[in-house]
Amino acid sequence: MPENRIKKIVIVGGGTAGWMSASLLVKLFGKHTNITLIESEDIGTVGVGEATIPPIQVFNNVLGLKEDEFLKATQGTFKLGIQFENWGKLGDKYMHAFGAIGRQIGMVNFHHYWLRAQREGLVKGKENTLWDYSFNNKVAKADRFARVAQIPNSPLEGLTHAFHFDAGLYAQYLRRGSEQLGVKRIEGLITESKLHPETGFIDAVVLKGGRVIDGDLFLDCTGFRSLLMGEALGVEYEDWTRWLPCDRAIAVPAKNGLRLRPYTQSIAHKAGWQWRIPLQHRAGNGHVFCSDFMSEDEATNILMNNLEGEAFAEPRTLRFRTGRRQKFWHKNCVAIGLSSGFMEPLESTSIHLIQTSIVRLAQMFPSAGFDLVNESEYNRQIAFEFEKIRDFIILHYHANSRTDSAFWQQCREMEIPESLKHKIDLFKATGRIFREGNELFTENGWLQVLVGQGIIPADYHPMADDLTDVQLSELMANLKLIIDSNVSKLPTHNDFIARHSAAALQ
Repeated sequence: MPENRIKKIVIVGGGTAGWMSASLLVKLFGKHTNITLIESEDIGTVGVGEATIPPIQVFNNVLGLKEDEFLKATQGTFKLGIQFENWGKLGDKYMHAFGAIGRQIGMVNFHHYWLRAQREGLVKGKENTLWDYSFNNKVAKADRFARVAQIPNSPLEGLTHAFHFDAGLYAQYLRRGSEQLGVKRIEGLITESKLHPETGFIDAVVLKGGRVIDGDLFLDCTGFRSLLMGEALGVEYEDWTRWLPCDRAIAVPAKNGLRLRPYTQSIAHKAGWQWRIPLQHRAGNGHVFCSDFMSEDEATNILMNNLEGEAFAEPRTLRFRTGRRQKFWHKNCVAIGLSSGFMEPLESTSIHLIQTSIVRLAQMFPSAGFDLVNESEYNRQIAFEFEKIRDFIILHYHANSRTDSAFWQQCREMEIPESLKHKIDLFKATGRIFREGNELFTENGWLQVLVGQGIIPADYHPMADDLTDVQLSELMANLKLIIDSNVSKLPTHNDFIARHSAAALQ
């Protein structure tokens, strides 16, 4: 092996970020690299990130995890989308469903045909909704699930799914596999970071008791504290609270309600929103809110009064500042997870940002010389991802018609990033949405939030006029028939889990 290769990786911090990082790095680099993870059982993890998005399947597949075994180990359930309630105006409900909507015809996305059909009255009444043409939405609302790659005897895609799972159990599951492959875990508290006097690189970290752990590459997985990237290396934090003002969350586990929904719920309240996430053994619940508009006591009361089952613990408060580090990779340190930035969990992106950070590190894995151009490209790509997710989350707050509180009025009237303003204006005028580069959210994701919160385009693509009225009516009716007739053929979400993925009784 060449002398300029990284020989020692030190991961500081465990939890989801630390053990996801350890799992992938030992899988890809473990034959030639020593990997050490330092964590302390005295330091808790945030541990509320229980909802994911479909790319988690790719990560698990790379690790060789079997889906049913993973779900049993993490008390997991399936997720087909996120239902938003009260976000446009009070009483509204819409789904950000994964997967396809309708069927693209030639170069034109389906929603342009739907817009034309709506405008010309070619579909009637309740049929005239975008979500009637989403298989994921219809199956989710029926509390059903199965692994379906394609709807039988049709050209339509099947279901696209992600998961709800216990993040603490996921970290434990990954830890077992990582240690079997050679990751060395050290129990301890870090008291000091030793920097090279000339380069400023991290040479080592010092544990309570004096033990010194040296390394070539350090991963900061220490959460909000950002022990290495923030404290030791002094990388500043870019604050985004002017656009995303929520700064606290109350979280509490509770008994599941009567339904085991295959989707996440996001329920907007007076100064924020509530999540409800069904696991096999409990429901994850939380209330994200802005402390400028609501006290912790009021936020806690709202959450506790909107649980579907008995609480299993006392509610706890999490405080945060939405934003990101100005750099994610600096010198020989890479920040992964909350140490790199925080995006509120509105679209279940927290675990995904861990995944993309560690995957990109693997793709751009350095030599011991740590080329600056490699570091810069990593920082550029992660910054782009953060900013596009930021814009998508801002959209939910900004595109509201609520008149019941000053919080929602402020969100509606605030200045938004120019990148988001352009996307909204283009859609309003033309119905067009363009996915930039490798940004996370697809055109269908943007479409559902824009339409779901009341933004209807003034026009549609001219090529949607190529079908006659009769052809367009038949297209819409046939798509809806194919979707509706296949929903009831699927087992319930409860039954599917009981048959394939149920955890042992505890």
